[in-house]
Amino acid sequence: MQQILVYGDSLSWGIIPGTRARHPFDVRWPGVLEAGLKARGGAVRVIEDCLNGRRTVWEDPFKAGRKGLEGLAQRMEVNSPLALLILMLGSNDFQSMHPHNAWHSSQGMASLVQAVRQAPIEPGMPVPPILIVAPPAIQTPRGTIAPKFAGGEHKCVGLAAALQEVAASLNCAYFDANSVIRTSPVDGVHLDAEQHVALGRALVAPVAKLLETA
Repeated sequence: MQQILVYGDSLSWGIIPGTRARHPFDVRWPGVLEAGLKARGGAVRVIEDCLNGRRTVWEDPFKAGRKGLEGLAQRMEVNSPLALLILMLGSNDFQSMHPHNAWHSSQGMASLVQAVRQAPIEPGMPVPPILIVAPPAIQTPRGTIAPKFAGGEHKCVGLAAALQEVAASLNCAYFDANSVIRTSPVDGVHLDAEQHVALGRALVAPVAKLLETA
């Protein structure tokens, strides 16, 4: 059994846009990915570690525990052995209380990669390969989350390219979610069910390829 850890935020947790409800596992993209890999004959388990509001390396001033760097090494220990780690973060770095741009967020991602590779996992446990997934760009925020993400559609410009540069420089695999999905028109940030399904299906082939060499 090969284990894949998805370390993400509400886009992977599966918030239904415009609500605080959650898409079911077979709709969320990690669940769709697991089903797709199993359909190809793979013995896999996709583990979700996805926290609403999680940043890369910054705290949320209003809600504790949203600093993605905090505790990541321990999550590696908890879930080892891992055949693959998927990192999909960045959108919350552009919340209105933060001044960050795409470069800042990409450097936060680089810090996460370094933390993974330095995690104190048990002797003999593999350091997993890392797949960085660039989240779909924020559109104009709408609804109740609009104040929280005000201006995010401008601050996030260039994130996919910046993450691709980080992935190349740190020898990580890379996938741009913008190539297959967009954020929901309902709130401009999260993913509708069909977007989850599309992303999960699109990741099956590249993830299967990474697992072959794991």
